[in-house]
Amino acid sequence: MTRTYLDDIVAWHRGRAQNDTRSFNDLLNQAKSCVPTRGFTSHIRATPHLAVIAEIKRRSPSKGDLNAGLDPSALALQYQRGGASCLSVLTDTDHFGGSVADLQQARNACTVPVIRKDFTVDARDVCDARVMGADCVLLIAAVLTPDELSLFLEVAREVDIDALVEVHDEAELEVAMRAGATLVGVNQRDLVTFAVDQARAVRMAPLIPDNVVKVAESGVRGRADAVALRAAGYDAILVGEHLVTSPNPETALTELCVDNEAQ
Repeated sequence: MTRTYLDDIVAWHRGRAQNDTRSFNDLLNQAKSCVPTRGFTSHIRATPHLAVIAEIKRRSPSKGDLNAGLDPSALALQYQRGGASCLSVLTDTDHFGGSVADLQQARNACTVPVIRKDFTVDARDVCDARVMGADCVLLIAAVLTPDELSLFLEVAREVDIDALVEVHDEAELEVAMRAGATLVGVNQRDLVTFAVDQARAVRMAPLIPDNVVKVAESGVRGRADAVALRAAGYDAILVGEHLVTSPNPETALTELCVDNEAQ
């Protein structure tokens, strides 16, 4: 079989984790001693309109540079002024051009909570997210075993960081629910081909329990998509490419903050 972007990225991260000699218990204690987070999930729940998780993303493996020279601090402020409920920051350097510094600069420049957008493949990655200042960690069901997902959610609860569990289909959603996920993102981008299925999130929405905070990820091209996703029952959308390539990210973001009357 032909190797995919996902295979190579996950293999790189798992290789790095295998070579990591740091003590998990030391990292766990360090993470547990951090100052309180800003409350990623609670910010979404408290947003009266469709919450926007605005992403700071320099490049992608499939499309190359999107906004390679962006200023994380300046963009974070633009997003906050535009009405972002939360931020998402890529910290993968080799494949997305991001960094821990991008996350810290963005978070220091604003008052909204931030998710570390990266490939979490080890329990120490959850602790690292907490220590670097993130308010939420991404757990991608497609790259984790059910046991790993359950363990990482347990670690996240122990260090008091929210966890967004990303799924792509019904089988992954079932695994996420069994693991105890309370914040679920449906990624409309196929992680094997990187193609976007604009209807995936709408199809998946009715399958997600009402007590779970629902996030639609990828493929949001403008207000019409936001309206459709709000009508489908989503609490939030995670938007990257549409915003980082916009000549006016603040205005582009405000247009996505759909209220119920817009449906």
